[in-house]
Amino acid sequence: MVNPRAGREIEFNDQKTDAPKKFAVIGGGPAGMAFAVNAAHRGHAVTLFESSTELGGQLNMAKKVPGKSEFHEMLRYFSVALDRAGVRVHLSTRLSAAVIAARIESGEFDEVIVATGVLPRRPEIKGLKHPKVVTYLDVLADDAPVGKKVAIIGAGGIGFDVAEYLVGDPKESLDPRTFMDTWGVDTHINSPGGLKSPAKQNFERTIHMFQRKPETLGKNLGKSTGWILKAKLRRAGVAMTAGVSYDAIDDQGLHITVNGDHQVVNVDTVVLCSGQVSNRTLYDELIGHGIPTRIIGGADVASELDALRAIEQATKLAVSL
Repeated sequence: MVNPRAGREIEFNDQKTDAPKKFAVIGGGPAGMAFAVNAAHRGHAVTLFESSTELGGQLNMAKKVPGKSEFHEMLRYFSVALDRAGVRVHLSTRLSAAVIAARIESGEFDEVIVATGVLPRRPEIKGLKHPKVVTYLDVLADDAPVGKKVAIIGAGGIGFDVAEYLVGDPKESLDPRTFMDTWGVDTHINSPGGLKSPAKQNFERTIHMFQRKPETLGKNLGKSTGWILKAKLRRAGVAMTAGVSYDAIDDQGLHITVNGDHQVVNVDTVVLCSGQVSNRTLYDELIGHGIPTRIIGGADVASELDALRAIEQATKLAVSL
């Protein structure tokens, strides 16, 4: 994921540029970081601006999900790579289009690379502003409180990640003994097939996942790991319903219609995992100012949280300039 050159080395030009430029990269997610590192290696002067207090963008959400602790190492790699490449990094810095235009005008930068990522898509449902409604961003990034009875709207990769986050045990992916006990692996091979009864788990939440499409939930999860995640959620008692129409959200809970049958699901929290939209506002404003600007990553194409695509796109752009 981090190295799109693997097995395709001749597709990438890693020679030093004959025409170095000064780039301002707006956004420190996977796309912004990948562009900054690769452009700096080519000999460009790169300054990266990130509005939050840490680099990583939505990778900082992914790393909280049980089983995805490897994202900590990805972020550590980028932190070291940016430093070694000589990229100037400014955290907690949000620049307006007007400020960027002025700095372009002064000659501080030649071009702008917008990597502002995505925002949660908010579907049109009556009662969406009810206090019990939160987005996946609120839950994974801002630690918003979540009740004991939860409805998750949307069953793509993000919906499943949120479900696992709410029922999972982070120790399972970090501690080998906990993993073996959870999945019923007898490391002493005292039982037939090296299998034993999985350790009993007490799940604190009741979770129900919903999706509009009338097809199996999790159909597009990774083929080698999706079945594991679904097995884990089934063990946690997570209910999954497809072909749902969302009618309203109110004090009673989530009102839905399934096969013509109106139902009210009594929940404390409704988590919106209904996709993303590209955060293109800054890009559009810069283009309006006539600033030479390029857009990469989720800001360009919002498709789940596809770090693989974002890093490859950013790397290819960097080596082409």
